[in-house]
Amino acid sequence: MPTPIPPGSANETALLDLLRRHPCILLTGPPGSGKTTLARSVAARLVERGEVCHCLSADPGLPGFGPPGAVCLGRWDPQLGVGGDWHLEAIEALASLDSVRFRLPLAEAVRRLAGRVETGPLIVDTPGVERGIGGAELLAALVSASHASALVRLAPGNEPDPYAQERLALGLETLGLSAAPLARYPGRQLRTQRRTEAWDTYLAAATAQEIDLVGLAIIGTPPPHDVAAAWHRRQVGLLDANGRTLAMGELLALEGERLKLLTPPLGDTPRTLVIRDAMRHPEGHLGTARPYRAPHPATPDEPSLRLALQEAVDGPRPTLRLDGVRATLVNGVFGDPLLHLRLRHRKRSLLFDLGDPGRLPARLAHQVSDVFISHAHFDHIGGFLWLLRSRIGDYPPCRMYGPPGLAGHLDGLIRGILWDRVEAKAPRFEVYELHGERLAHYRLAAGQSMKALSPRDVEDGVLHAEPGFRVRAVTLDHGTPVLAFAYEPDVQVKVRKERLEAHGWSPGPWLGELKQRVLTSDDESEIVLPDGSRRPAAELAAQLLFSQPGRRLVYATDFGDTPDNRERLLRLARGAGVLFCEASFREEQLEQAQRTGHLTARACGEIAAAAEVGQLVPFHFSRRHVDDVGELYKEIRRHFPRLAATPGSEPGPWDEGEEVGD
Repeated sequence: MPTPIPPGSANETALLDLLRRHPCILLTGPPGSGKTTLARSVAARLVERGEVCHCLSADPGLPGFGPPGAVCLGRWDPQLGVGGDWHLEAIEALASLDSVRFRLPLAEAVRRLAGRVETGPLIVDTPGVERGIGGAELLAALVSASHASALVRLAPGNEPDPYAQERLALGLETLGLSAAPLARYPGRQLRTQRRTEAWDTYLAAATAQEIDLVGLAIIGTPPPHDVAAAWHRRQVGLLDANGRTLAMGELLALEGERLKLLTPPLGDTPRTLVIRDAMRHPEGHLGTARPYRAPHPATPDEPSLRLALQEAVDGPRPTLRLDGVRATLVNGVFGDPLLHLRLRHRKRSLLFDLGDPGRLPARLAHQVSDVFISHAHFDHIGGFLWLLRSRIGDYPPCRMYGPPGLAGHLDGLIRGILWDRVEAKAPRFEVYELHGERLAHYRLAAGQSMKALSPRDVEDGVLHAEPGFRVRAVTLDHGTPVLAFAYEPDVQVKVRKERLEAHGWSPGPWLGELKQRVLTSDDESEIVLPDGSRRPAAELAAQLLFSQPGRRLVYATDFGDTPDNRERLLRLARGAGVLFCEASFREEQLEQAQRTGHLTARACGEIAAAAEVGQLVPFHFSRRHVDDVGELYKEIRRHFPRLAATPGSEPGPWDEGEEVGD
């Protein structure tokens, strides 16, 4: 059985000692345990001693080096980068990333590459798959394919080994190492960003080339040959007559039997084209390719002109998770502004702007506690009638925040309706208007007169604060005052999923309650677990939770590109984890953007770059760009390349798979 070894230099020493006895070792462990980092550290030490060290990165989703979508073989070169790096010697392209469901092609790729290593130790950096029978079979397959004679498991010291018996059955020397305390599993957005950066790095020396499809074997997940648009930006592998991967590339166009693609020098004539289940999306990120679906044919009883899907009308609906919240642009990048922040495990929502809420169920309105309105133009406030109707009943007041005049606008909408039947079930609202450094306060209830309450001072723009987060605002100019908002979580409390699974507890609202107890320092309370038992909050927190600094989310729309607006927004958004920012027009429509008080795509990208945000979600596009939205994204990327992935594609291995880089 593995013997735990303290983290840090002890891990390096133990692995170096193991490599003296075994020329090939398999480095395993859960996602984010630091396998790739440890392999780099050990390789550097070996080369300092005059040895040659190879690494086989067998995590195709996010390899430690080389292009994503491939198994990569590298040799440590101390002259590369700062302090050394892996020199890519060979790759094996895979049609799919799912290392469990497609473990046979993965194992075969490992076998072919491992056979090319003639001297020096070989470290096989495996995918972070540690669950299910598929993971157990993958472990055995990789041992056989690589001819490894020893196993290493790197994991948190108190995390049980789900494959302890399988390792014992393999009969190999097994070493257990404790992961460094700061080792973390990268979230989906960070994995997408790293994967795209790795792909861009691989293509840095690529050139546009053409190949003839006649006589070329096409395997993997090819779209129909007669739908040229479906081939655009797909990721491919090019194989020689012996099945070895010459290079990978990105398709640019299919014109008859000629294929244009971006690829590094090939060195030989390709005989097989592997079409991967991945592509570069319009936003620039590398992600799962949507399966091609043929258009629905019209029937004699059905008009040939069909209504477009809402997705086609409003564009993609960006959705991302950020430190305990799920943020969704409900109406897509073209529709009315409405950002829904769902506080996970708490049955509570925040809304930023209140455009057309047609996609939201009434029951969600019951869980909205706070609404932050940028300004009172109809496309930002028109959904208030939905909220008003949905909150007829025994619900607490909903807080509304916005610029001067908001209370009057809401009161006018309420007074336009006859409220003679609601009585005690009338919807109620606490409305706050930001006037410089003062927050005016009004109380609205259907069927009653608006009541002005005592205002309060605002410190540093903070409109709302509670244990766990606060919301800050600055005033921008759109010909009328407009508020931009920052959602700022406190120290973020997160769940160690592997420990949750080890206990056999299913996630649910009880985790949100546990986090709240931690945030409010209520350690004495007991939490009811899914099995009905009770545990002290402090005990559960020690077992399941860890904390890290929260990442801010900033929302800004409808403001002119003026120096004052930029300066104010930069102060609010600097260093934010994600910025939702309007990009209504292309640069060629600059005059109209200035006349209407909106941003161009270029200005949006420049602001994100100057604010040094982690990721950007551009939105509120003018509908004139429905047919050329890719050009908007292209203009933005010239100034800020880190656009957040825009969901809408079906979940796939890129997004939900087991493969993880360390």
